[in-house]
Amino acid sequence: MSRSFDVVVIGAGPAGYVAAIRAAQHGKSVACIDEWKNKDGKNAFGGTCLNAGCIPSKALLESSELFHRAQHEFKKHGIKTGTIELDLGTMQKRRASIVRQLTGGIAGLLKANKVEGLIGHGKLMSGKQVEFTAVGGGVEILSAQNVILASGASPVELRIAPFDGDMIVDSWGALEFDHVPKRLGVVGAGVIGLELGSVWSRLGSEVTVLEAMDEFLFMADRDVAKVAAQEYEQQGLDIKLGAKVAAAKVGKKGVEVSFDDKNGAQSIEVDKLVVAVGRKPHTENLFSEDAGIQLDELGFIVVDNECRTRVKGVYAVGDCVRGPMLAHKGSEEGVMAADLIAGEIAEVNYNVIPSVIYTAPEIAWVGKTEAEVKATGRAYKTGSFPFAASGRAKAMEQTSGMVKIISSKDDDEILGVHIVGPMAS
Repeated sequence: MSRSFDVVVIGAGPAGYVAAIRAAQHGKSVACIDEWKNKDGKNAFGGTCLNAGCIPSKALLESSELFHRAQHEFKKHGIKTGTIELDLGTMQKRRASIVRQLTGGIAGLLKANKVEGLIGHGKLMSGKQVEFTAVGGGVEILSAQNVILASGASPVELRIAPFDGDMIVDSWGALEFDHVPKRLGVVGAGVIGLELGSVWSRLGSEVTVLEAMDEFLFMADRDVAKVAAQEYEQQGLDIKLGAKVAAAKVGKKGVEVSFDDKNGAQSIEVDKLVVAVGRKPHTENLFSEDAGIQLDELGFIVVDNECRTRVKGVYAVGDCVRGPMLAHKGSEEGVMAADLIAGEIAEVNYNVIPSVIYTAPEIAWVGKTEAEVKATGRAYKTGSFPFAASGRAKAMEQTSGMVKIISSKDDDEILGVHIVGPMAS
């Protein structure tokens, strides 16, 4: 059995489902293949972002922030709440409900746009043939004029701290704790590590974050990173920089984590350990050897600025290609690929992709940091404004942070905007 489509998309995360819908809106016949399976065994569209990343983490970030504010800030507003109690079960049910609603919404969007959603594994073969293996069994070869690979990424697992799904978990596992761990260890002080650490710290965990690099938030502007580090420390996050994890051993009392820092060999014991040291492109069994797809030294699919692979008519978008692993970046690439397939002129401006860390205070930026601008040799100027001088921030009782703008000294072109503070995103 074989069917033909104008476009076959492999992957239904923010890059894949957006590409599929956009292509269908151009009048193309489209199939979108996805094999995501949640921990309850049910398949769902939406990829990591909707099922195990952006959406569930934002739900818990919001709930934990409200819990924290009810405990520490409501009295300042004249709100008497009495004894504040945590109902983690209800909080987790709310998170799961939001995920179900949104993933169901993706399925509805695909159907409304006449995209054929296929549940199972897609594999690119030579000649733009796609081998589709359905979840229930059975293999079908799909013929495509164009193929868009949007297979996403998966958490990096450390050999010295392998995931066991219970004591040592990845970011997905850290979203599904059924109790608040008394002592929580987090390996990695990046976006994911800080967000997850913040959630459980607000809910009562003693959180220790181990970061191998000596510089905190290396990707952010230095002024913003400095303010953020001070705020996290005041909130109780114990962030250890230059801490290189050597081993993690699960015992009867928890997880013993050994690491080396400037003072030599150290160790801590935690009840749960979250490993959040980055993500790697998910390309395993995505294409056959003769499909013509090339990977770079890091395992990313090689593409040009228009997300074209070296095989004519085959594109790759999202986390499986170079650039920041951000849902909105993947979506923009998906739109571009679909538009190019439709014969339109399209591009993604990679210089203006915003980044956000959804802690409290939030951190958000777009464009270059001051160090990056300085490295170009371009004459520039900076301006900053503290939230402590903002009436709105004072009314919110959230005055920590600042806004910093970097512009060209010659023509005032905005080169970078950096915010750390309330609702920065």
